[in-house]
Amino acid sequence: MKKYISISIGVLIVSCVFLPKKQTTMNELTPNEWAELHSKTPESVILDVRTEEEFESGYIAGAKNLDIRGGAAFVSSVEKLDKSKAYFVYCRSGARSGQACQLMEQMGFERVYNLEGGVLAWEGDLEE
Repeated sequence: MKKYISISIGVLIVSCVFLPKKQTTMNELTPNEWAELHSKTPESVILDVRTEEEFESGYIAGAKNLDIRGGAAFVSSVEKLDKSKAYFVYCRSGARSGQACQLMEQMGFERVYNLEGGVLAWEGDLEE
């Protein structure tokens, strides 16, 4: 009996160590996929997580600027957002927006979409 218990404990330990952990998967979309889904999603919100200076140099129409580098101010602003809406997030290259999407998912947002390649990959018009 002790042998079976030891084997069971060993299998449990090995499975805990070597099985992949459940992770949230970020919805990363190409510019075309991102734009198409946004156009089909009523009451969705576009978030530009670049700095104010970057935002002023050109942004996707309808975007709201929330600088991820603002730290606590960024988190506080995100906490005030409606979690029932879909959020289409972008930055310059997709790295900061990817971080923002992961943070938002951890905060309970269910529909968050990152623009792969950021505004650099965006082929549409930019507002100034």
